[in-house]
Amino acid sequence: MRRARITTPDFVVERKPGLQPQTRTLLVVLVCFLLGLAMGAYWYYRATNHTLPNIGETDPTLSESTKTVLKTLESRVNICYYSLLDPASTSDSLRAFAERVDQLLSKYEHEAGSKITVTRYAKLADAAAASAAGVKAFNLAKGEPCFLGVAVACNDQKETMGQLSPEWEAALESDLTRAIARVTAASSARRATPTSESPPDAAVVAEVRRLIPNLGSVSLADGKQILRDAALKEIKEATDETQQRVKAAQQRISQAQTGGSEAEQQAALKQLQQVQRKQTEQIKELAARAEVRIQALEQLKSR
Repeated sequence: MRRARITTPDFVVERKPGLQPQTRTLLVVLVCFLLGLAMGAYWYYRATNHTLPNIGETDPTLSESTKTVLKTLESRVNICYYSLLDPASTSDSLRAFAERVDQLLSKYEHEAGSKITVTRYAKLADAAAASAAGVKAFNLAKGEPCFLGVAVACNDQKETMGQLSPEWEAALESDLTRAIARVTAASSARRATPTSESPPDAAVVAEVRRLIPNLGSVSLADGKQILRDAALKEIKEATDETQQRVKAAQQRISQAQTGGSEAEQQAALKQLQQVQRKQTEQIKELAARAEVRIQALEQLKSR
């Protein structure tokens, strides 16, 4: 069984100085719910000895959470998909992943109607456009520079998923939906009358300063990446701590399925679900903490 490897796409956020979206609480809830959903699904499939399906593998529809976000779009969202892959230096599996990403974007277009437009860049000659959008080049030592990323824009707000990774494919939809929610919320907040925000909590500010000792000399984008990396480390540590309990629950389910009674099977499944719920709640808490830290960083940098 393949050991879980936790990676995350690189995000670059472009916002005007001082911009503070008015829908922070809603976005935190959305972040927590979608991330918890992705991690919960991961552990469920893994515990029942299935391989987590790739997006597009069974042509699934978009999640209800994504559909809800798309139905509430008030402004047009432009998505640029950069899939510049040199066949001589990229694997068949990576190119297949890129095709599945394209299929996922088509589902977003179809579900959102005229509210989402996807522009696709697939020629190596589009490298300059990909770099300008903040997508990271890779395979530089093997031949032509390759790019695989997505830029999401609404009016003057933009987020870039700088390097998509097959290892994080199961969470790609939730990542993309959160990016759409953030740029549209930020755009709406910019058009609205500015309102005063409460100063960040002193304890949260202390956490930010501990994680970014040289706060004054670090850009907002780099600071956010540092905080995301710290959150990723915390998530990995949390999953490592519960790994043994998950394995034990898996073994009990397997044993109950081969020779146990119906009651034993139900008890084993219930125990796995309890471990899974605890895991999901912990991930949600860590995601919420990361979002609060990023909000505090934005406020500190806007002063």
